[in-house]
Parts: sequence; C-alpha cells; structure tokens
Amino acid sequence: MIDADTLPKSLIAAYAKFGTQKTAMRQKDLGIWRSYTWEDSFFEVKYLCLGLVQLGLQRGDKVCIIGDNDPQYFWAQLAIQSGLGVAVGIFTDSTPEEIEYIVTHSDAVFVFAKDQEQCDKLLDIRDKIKKVKNVIYWDDKGLWNYQQKWLRNYKDIQNLGKEFESDNSGAFEELVNQGQGEDLAIFCYTSGTTALPKGAMISHRNLIVGCDQTLIVDPRKESDEYLSFLPPAWITENVLGLTFHLRTGMIVNFPEAPETVQDNIREITPQALLFSARLWENMMAIVQVKLADTSWINRVLYRIFMPIGYRVAHLRYELRKPVGFLWKILNAIGEFAVFQPLRDKFGLTNVKSAYSSGAALNPEVIRFFRAIGVNIKQLYGSTEAQVHTLHIGEDVKFETVGVPAPGQKIRIAEDSEILISGGTVFQGYYKDPVSSENALAKDEQGKIWFQTGDAGYLDEDGHLIYMDRVKEMITLEGGEHYSPQYIEGQLKFSPYIRDAMTLGGEEKPFLSALINIDFDNVGRWAEKHSVPYTTFIDLSQRPEVYDLISQDIQRVNRFLPPAIRIHKFVLMHKEFDADEGELTRTRKLRRRLLNERYAEIIDTMYGNGEIVKVRTTVQYRDGREGTTETNIRVATLVIEESIE
Repeated sequence: MIDADTLPKSLIAAYAKFGTQKTAMRQKDLGIWRSYTWEDSFFEVKYLCLGLVQLGLQRGDKVCIIGDNDPQYFWAQLAIQSGLGVAVGIFTDSTPEEIEYIVTHSDAVFVFAKDQEQCDKLLDIRDKIKKVKNVIYWDDKGLWNYQQKWLRNYKDIQNLGKEFESDNSGAFEELVNQGQGEDLAIFCYTSGTTALPKGAMISHRNLIVGCDQTLIVDPRKESDEYLSFLPPAWITENVLGLTFHLRTGMIVNFPEAPETVQDNIREITPQALLFSARLWENMMAIVQVKLADTSWINRVLYRIFMPIGYRVAHLRYELRKPVGFLWKILNAIGEFAVFQPLRDKFGLTNVKSAYSSGAALNPEVIRFFRAIGVNIKQLYGSTEAQVHTLHIGEDVKFETVGVPAPGQKIRIAEDSEILISGGTVFQGYYKDPVSSENALAKDEQGKIWFQTGDAGYLDEDGHLIYMDRVKEMITLEGGEHYSPQYIEGQLKFSPYIRDAMTLGGEEKPFLSALINIDFDNVGRWAEKHSVPYTTFIDLSQRPEVYDLISQDIQRVNRFLPPAIRIHKFVLMHKEFDADEGELTRTRKLRRRLLNERYAEIIDTMYGNGEIVKVRTTVQYRDGREGTTETNIRVATLVIEESIE
C-alpha cells in the first residue's frame, strides 16, 4: 500500500512505483476503452496544478468542480489539492441557484465545469459569483463559439503549467511537499433537506484513515478493477474511489455515459461494487421478469438449482454450519448451469465485495444474491465520518449494518443516538460554528465524538442496529425509545405482511401492532397448506394465519431489546386504504387517523381484551351499502428473554 499523508503525495509515490508499467485509469469513449498510465496521471495533474498557480491559486483557496465521472474530474481534484487548495464537489443535476449557493458559500475562486450544460448554468449566475476568476471546462463540445474570456479550456491551463514548469523545475514537487495530513482536502455539502446545505470540512488525514481502516477488512489489489459511477461530489466516491485508487493502485474505470453503467460493469467485471438497496432490488426483479421470456430449459434449470443455492447459502451464512459433500456437488453443478451465467449478466463474475447502502435491504434480496454466489453486505456511514460500520467477511446479519471498522469507535447515548469517534471524523462545517458545535462533542478524556442524529443500539455481538433519526423516535412508558418506522420496515420484509402499524407511547406499557396480511401471498400459502378460506376477512382470522404471522413477528422481536418487542397484535379485517385516507398515495401511514378509526381495537389490546367486534361498511357494485360484523382476535406473544 502507498504510504503518504496527503492525496497528492500518494499520487507521486504511486507514479514512482508504477510509472508507465501499469494502467491507472480507463475511460470508454465512442465504444473504445482508452487507457492512462500512472505517468499520464502524474503529468496531467502536475501541469494543471501549475497552471492554476499561474492563474492565482493560493494555499487554502476553494475550487468547485461540477461534472460527471471522468479522469479529468479526478485530475482536477488532485491538481487543486497539489496547489494546497480545497476541492468542492457539486452534483451535476444541481440547479443554477443551488450552484450559486455552494460557490458563494464556499468562497470558491475557480470552478471546473465539464461541458456546455454546466458552463451555461454558471454563465446564468455570473453576476452573483463575483469571486470566481475563471470557469475551466474539459469537454469543449458546443463551446467552440463562446467568446467569454471568463471561460477557459482545460488544456490551455495545462499549457500555462508547462510553460511555468520549463523555467521552474521541481516547483510542483515542492508545492506538494508543503502539504500536510491535517490540511483540508475537500468540502462535501450535505443534502439540505431540512435546512441550507452545510459544507463538511474533510482533511487529507480523514480520507486516508477512512480508506486504510476499510482496507484492513476489505483489501484491494493493484490488479483490481473499479468502475467509478457514484457521484464524485459524494464522500463515498472520494474514499472508495479516488483514495482507494491512490493508496492501492487499483484501476479506476469511467463509464461512457451514465446510461451505459450496467453495460460497462459487465465489461469491466469489477472486484467491488457499492449499490443502493433499490439497485440491488431492481437487479433481482430483472431476473424474475426475464425468466418468463427465456427458453424452457433455462426455466427448468433455474427451478432445479435455485433451491439448492438457497439451501447452501442458508447453511453457510445463517446457520453457520458446514456444507455437506452432496450439497457441494449439487451447488457446483448449479454454479455451471445457472449461478455463473446469472452473475455474468450483471458483471458480477469477479466481485468479491458487494455492498448495499442508503436503506435497509430486504433479506429476500440478500438471500437471492447469496444463492447465486454474491454475498451482499450492508454498510452505514455519513458525510461527516465516512464509513461507520460494515459487515466483515461472512459475519452478515440481515437486521444490522455491521460492526465498526478497525479504529472506529461507536457509543450509544442515553437517548439512543449513535456517536462516532476516530480519525475519520470531519473538521466541522464551513462558516457554521453553531452547527459544528452541535455535531461535535468532546468527552472527559478529550476525545471528539460526532453526534450522528441517528438512533440505534449494539447487539450482543457488537453489531449496530440502525433504527431511525433520533427526532423520529417515540418514548415508551418506561422511558425506552423506539422507532415505529424501523420496526414496521422489518415486519414488512415478511412476504406475508403488506402493512403494519406499531403502537406505543408514554401512556402505553408495551408495544403492539396492527397487521395487514398480504392477501395474495397468504392465500397461496393457505392453498399449499390446505387451509380453507372464503374472503379476506375469513383468511385473516384463521388460527393458522395467526400462527404464520406470529413467527414473523417473533423473528423481528428476537433482535430487538426486550423493552421494545411487540407483545400483542391483531390481523386487521381489511387493508389500510389510501382512498379512505388511511395511507398517503406513497403508502405512508396516516397514524393519527388510524389511531382514531381503530381506537376500539387499540383499547382492547391495552385493556387485556381478547376479542373485538368490528362493524364494516361494504359498498356493492350496484351502489347499495351494507354492513358486516366480524370478531377480531387479539393475539398475545410469548416474549423471549434474550436476543439470539
């Protein structure tokens, strides 16, 4: 691994090690992969840096970059940092107003913009960003007839650097050597969903520590391939992309266009992938859809070998038991007939590290990919402190986001807030001392802790269970905190539960739940197990269905602290309905209305009743209305004493 205390020093060390002998980057352009060696990268950065210095770049200056994943983006960032400046990433879909805010707030003196689209946005706000001396573009398509001297070509700036270097040999190396690990490397702006975006100040040391901690448990090789498609303004791409590249020598590949990412992944077959939960779910859905259009022999092979893959993965990952010889043989045949071809379709043939981030991933999706040979792991992090936790090796639990990376410390505050300490913790928010003070707290030993604003707890194995934002938590009668959305989300991972609403609060001694069954899935289950039924109401109140749903609730209870486990539940006689105002159109619960409408059921659960008689209005097709009466059963669960 490259050893240096700043990213530009890491570049120089990698150039000295690899030179022209190894590819550093590739980019696909017009259907052809173009390669750049480490020597190419070194000189691209060197001349661009010196050109910026000629234009007036000074230590501590901020320079914004807005553009797609390109080598020029990485080179621009390293050139800024080599000149002792700070790179400020801006997302490509930002509006002119959003760009204006970040450019102005960061006090940027230059802006790198990829193309005509981004240059036009900047020209629209030119009168409002007076500190910006020049906008530098690297894709000149459509800009040939622009006459504004404020716009400068990327190559022209490099030519300035070449001229300067011819009379000042060694100036670049001298500049880089002046850099220190504690210098600011980047600003990453928060999303600004509840307030104006804040500029998180992140040092070279922060990035390098985050990279090196992760490499201990998830190493990379010089020969590893990486596809850079995450937004380069995002902290994740800065760590897992650029910093990993500089520290390990792994090859960074850039897609031809955002629309070609999936095709490019299949061409590159990278060793590591980080997708959002939705992307993994979409990939699984694609398999299910395309299965119907494939040949009959492929459908037969899929039906034969997928259960074998599921069985082997279950033994290996969930039961932690050795896989028997017969299962190994059958799985090897399935690997040849089904699993390897499926992985090839998605470019997953070489993947060693597959991560999901951003939201909880349905266990069924994880099981599917495990069955075909891809062990997806969850990770949890933030702009302010990078990767907090991740699953390591085969120690993967569905309900958790993993354990702290080596060197990362996690503490749970009294109000369940997750606190993070370590070398990855940022330096505060730019020009915002109040928010910085609220986010960073010092303990009695002088250690700095980042207060995430997220709530969670550690299980007995040291795995972190993320629950919700602290402000969304509810306090129970005994003072315990819980997240209704988190528990409801875990319940809905069951294929038999369509919707769930948990109940609890300061006046309620325990948690209970209103459950909507998934009529189609439970109906198929009932037919398979010879459970007779006629209507939704009839099916929902069958004792066998109560037993089925009890198993899923107990599954969730097993990894919850005893105080916030579900004690009672009812299976509702009807689905929550958006047309009746019980749900929003995006299927979010309208809790206040549901509490009022089903007050009798809720009161019965907390009043130790066992049966609730409910009256339902039924509207017939001819417009007539009628009513039906139904007895709803309140089920009480046996609460286990320990978390499995």
